Amino acid sequence: MTETTDAATREQQALIDSLPQDFRWGVATAAYQIEGAVAEDGRTPSIWDTFCRVPSAIDNNDNGDVACDHYHRMPEDVGLIKELGADTYRFSVAWPRIQPGGKGPVNEAGMAFYDRLVDELLEKDLAPWLTLYHWDLPQELEDAGGWPSRDTAYRFADYSMLVFDRLSDRVKHWTTLNEPWCSAMHGYVHGVMAPGHRDFGAGVRAVHHLLLGHGLATQRMRAAAPEGTQFGITLNMGTSDAASDSLADREAARNADGMGVRIYLDPLVHGRYPSDVLSDIAVRGAALPIEDGDLSVISTPLDFLGVNYYFGQQYSGVDEQGSAVGEDGFPAQRPIPFGEPTTAMGWEILPGKFTELLTRIGRDYPGLPIFITENGSAFDDEPDESGFVADEGRTAYLASHLAAVAAARQQGADIRGYFAWSLLDNFEWAYGYAKRFGLVRVDYETQQRTIKQSGYYYRDTVRRVRGS
Repeated sequence: MTETTDAATREQQALIDSLPQDFRWGVATAAYQIEGAVAEDGRTPSIWDTFCRVPSAIDNNDNGDVACDHYHRMPEDVGLIKELGADTYRFSVAWPRIQPGGKGPVNEAGMAFYDRLVDELLEKDLAPWLTLYHWDLPQELEDAGGWPSRDTAYRFADYSMLVFDRLSDRVKHWTTLNEPWCSAMHGYVHGVMAPGHRDFGAGVRAVHHLLLGHGLATQRMRAAAPEGTQFGITLNMGTSDAASDSLADREAARNADGMGVRIYLDPLVHGRYPSDVLSDIAVRGAALPIEDGDLSVISTPLDFLGVNYYFGQQYSGVDEQGSAVGEDGFPAQRPIPFGEPTTAMGWEILPGKFTELLTRIGRDYPGLPIFITENGSAFDDEPDESGFVADEGRTAYLASHLAAVAAARQQGADIRGYFAWSLLDNFEWAYGYAKRFGLVRVDYETQQRTIKQSGYYYRDTVRRVRGS
């Protein structure tokens, strides 16, 4: 970069500074990625505990047994959130810690941890933003059929009420699910995340039952909610462009958008699945297991939409050999790089696509307040002798994507907050500990925490926008 103010270009800085003073600023984590203590105080295994024991499923055969030891270091981590200038902490609750085995009454020892966490946050004037499900399904429920089974949706609603009954007096923002696309597609179709299956039919059944579980839980919680409580869901989304104007490329992009965005937002907001998506699923010999009344439950009104964004993609409808039919016998769908720089995950850095996504949501699904519940980047951090990380790549990523959010707001998108992913370096699912997303570095051998350059940039940005 040439002329800069802090880590941002002057144009980016002007956009960021246009954010309102009441904009919500947060950081985000997930239970399995940071907590550790997987066998303490009555917690039973989740599908991720099981998946981590599959040889070579996780890079370096890592696991979340200790992770960031947040279960024992929670007060210190809450202090870091405050030091970063955030006003909100988005965290998830571990289902098998609250309800071991996925059935029965609340586990008091497990619930006590989240009681303490919420109280610690409130004591430091930080708002708790609770996610009920961030992928850690109790293993017993997976053994009984998992998310492809309709019963899991009802079990999720029961579990949700256990947490809600205990914490709703202090927690005002409730997210049901985090990234159901990943749970359904990566977990049941692609096999790269827990539980590691490869069955397209199971994956689309999981999509429907995840959404049904969301609706059932939201209805039950809202019926018991104190005044001012808000409910939403978090979806991971990107943009899907055609690599050319050819019919094959346009069809590939349409299909990707259908399976990545519209299959979730259309039933949630409009109470229907897109007809073209239903046709695409049928071509593959599968079907959504819709029963009477399901779509009414799924479209229970949302108070907010959580958006997780990392990258956009463009697609070709022919494979590398020029065939319009892929190896699986179905229409080819091949991502084509834009040619932009990438993060350590290999994800292209495309802040402009972030703006496109947010304005598109505002246009096609109006009336939904949007919170950016995850956005961040992994880079190969190199600490100095003191452990400090001058992570210029992550800092520049933050600046460009905050500017993209502000640009979308100026174009009419109703975006009310941004939660950086992530507070801490952590267990990055199938990548183990090889990828670092944190604003705070974690030395996994000593568990020492050190705020990175990006963390200080985030803090200073929040202070400037607030005028404090």
